[in-house]
Amino acid sequence: MLASDLARIYGVETRALNQAVKRNAGRFPRDFAFRLTRDEAVRVERSRSQTVILKRGRNVKYAPLAFTEYGAIMAANVLNSPRAVQMSILVVRAFVGLRQMLQSNSELAKKLEALEMKYDEQFEIVFHAIRELTTPPAGSSKRIGFRSEKS
Repeated sequence: MLASDLARIYGVETRALNQAVKRNAGRFPRDFAFRLTRDEAVRVERSRSQTVILKRGRNVKYAPLAFTEYGAIMAANVLNSPRAVQMSILVVRAFVGLRQMLQSNSELAKKLEALEMKYDEQFEIVFHAIRELTTPPAGSSKRIGFRSEKS
């Protein structure tokens, strides 16, 4: 996701987001945020703009920052806008909920194993069906975010 889009989501100016990233550079390793190459920046600008004639002050001086999902979350943590703070809180709550769900799922798996030992052959079909329901589907998950031609 480009810095300008992320700034709009968090309710800050792109300039403020770029400054926050620069001030907190240690929190943004390459897998969190990176600068587009000149060619990528030009291609992105062409795909986003219908204007053919360059306007004064609209030339791209620096290639824009692009953020991965990790970088977008970290940006919410370093920004101080009400929307960014709200997003940080939502992310923390989501991770806590996910951890609780995984923990309860592991407890359920232990109980299911104990039941399987006790009633092995009688309920084999039932246990098999329950295992299928509690096992996440195997498949490729789609990556979210900007992809350069190199990756």
